Amino acid sequence: MSGDSRRDFLTGRSLARQAEDLQDRLADGLVPQEAIVPGRGPTLLLQTTAMACHFDVILNPDGPACQLTAASEALSLVHDLEQQLSYYRADSEVSLLNQRGSLGHVPVETGLFTLLAEAQRLALATDNAFDITAGPLIQLWRECRQAERVPTSEEIDITRRAVGMERVVLDQPSASVWFTMPGVEINLGAIGKGYAVDRLADVMLAAGVNDWLIHGGKSSLLVRGQHAGHAGWPVGIRNPLFGEELLGTLVLKDAALSTSGTSVQWFRHGGKRYGHILDPRTGWPVDHLLGVSVVAPTAAMSDALSTAFFVLGVEKSLTCCDTLGVGALFVLPADSGRRTRVVTKNLEAFTLFPAENIDVQSM
Repeated sequence: MSGDSRRDFLTGRSLARQAEDLQDRLADGLVPQEAIVPGRGPTLLLQTTAMACHFDVILNPDGPACQLTAASEALSLVHDLEQQLSYYRADSEVSLLNQRGSLGHVPVETGLFTLLAEAQRLALATDNAFDITAGPLIQLWRECRQAERVPTSEEIDITRRAVGMERVVLDQPSASVWFTMPGVEINLGAIGKGYAVDRLADVMLAAGVNDWLIHGGKSSLLVRGQHAGHAGWPVGIRNPLFGEELLGTLVLKDAALSTSGTSVQWFRHGGKRYGHILDPRTGWPVDHLLGVSVVAPTAAMSDALSTAFFVLGVEKSLTCCDTLGVGALFVLPADSGRRTRVVTKNLEAFTLFPAENIDVQSM
């Protein structure tokens, strides 16, 4: 981050200007709260842009004197993480691992190794519905979309040969990684932003700042402490059927939330709609849900599981919720009219205020 950018974080002028935009950028599921109870109170917002998205640290105005400096230092870290994790930068640590991983064991930074181990654990726990090696499939669909066509079954089958976490070997003693065959790649797009949010949180907590909301990529956020007299932070969850409406407001405390869906990224070909979330086990897009929000202890975990649960569907995801100790909110296709059907699991520790025309079933 440049010196000018850092100074801009700490100016009252920048805070006031950016705070006006706060309501529109709290996650893929977050929208203005003026008409919602409980409401959000005054805040301070510090922001930077990295990983092709905004990262925000949102603070209570009456927090400790050190909180602006801590938030600025936290946001500076995002740019280092982008340089490390980016799939699209040829000189990033992840890109260098992709280039060398099939040639032998590649030592990686401790934090990255821990992230890869977590990705491996979550892949196993979700029957590989979450898979950081699915990058070649994502690239195939992107190229076909640009060519205004759908990939053939043969193209998908060939691409899938290099996909699967079983092709990634992690050696704990040496903190090194090895790919069992050429063509294997790691793409952290479904967990990297959540991991970055967690790393920013570490900076805030180390500085002794205990009340904040950190948001990354319009898909993941992590909150600590309280806001505006509430037990936690009010978080609005957007309705994927009607984008300007809310499913409801969740009062979140000391937890992370991530949302996945295909209401924004999709394309139509031959009269059929194809979303951007792929089942890495088949190579084809999935469309049996409209959206999934996951509440978990860390943003990396909620980020990964929101994608995995979208792939798995409600029934299998409910089992995973109990196994992994997380909560979830599933948005099902509407059966008729404008009423939206929602299924929730393990959200009893938090307060959900459903909006009108929302049918909620707690499992």
